[in-house]
Amino acid sequence: MSVFDLPSYVQNDYLGLMGQQIEVSLGACAAGLAISLPIGQACARWRHAYPPVLVFVTILYSIPSIAMFVFLVAYTHLTETTVFIPLVIYSLAILVPGVVDGIRAVPPEVRIAADAMGFGPARRYLQVELPIATPTIMAAVRVAAVSSISLMSVGGVLGNLGGFGNLFTQGLRHFEIRLVWLGLFSLLALALAVDLALRALQRLLTPWSARRSVRA
Repeated sequence: MSVFDLPSYVQNDYLGLMGQQIEVSLGACAAGLAISLPIGQACARWRHAYPPVLVFVTILYSIPSIAMFVFLVAYTHLTETTVFIPLVIYSLAILVPGVVDGIRAVPPEVRIAADAMGFGPARRYLQVELPIATPTIMAAVRVAAVSSISLMSVGGVLGNLGGFGNLFTQGLRHFEIRLVWLGLFSLLALALAVDLALRALQRLLTPWSARRSVRA
């Protein structure tokens, strides 16, 4: 059973494909971020751990998506989970370095001041380091989200698992080039809308950055 079960009559129409595309690709990006935050914090704190972690996630990212999808079919069958898991794995190669770079960019004097105020490691991370690192992390999230939206289309070759990518396979199967164009423009429009939404979210999370830009 899939964790995203959608009725076939919903998946087969345009709004159903859009819902599937958003739910799986952005859900995978959110899951990847949840995994990357503690990993990135650990790598920023223990610098010797970062190189092997970076090599590992890079190797995972180099695995062809279709090969990983086909491998997982034996375990998760033809469900959205088969596409969801690789998208989470691929997002780590983008998000882990983004988190590490963001945490490392926090000025040392800020950490010293937080320690002097009695902040413990967890509180310092959540209330001091993470807010300062947010612009860098959000830049990585935007790239990971657009990448997930694009990569999910490959799931169309396995069946009804590719969101808008299903329009590519249907177009090729029935020699309907209009479906291919519709899938392409839908992916581009969704990627642009998601990027703009994440930019807006970043401004909400870091209002001081906007004020700094206005003063400059």
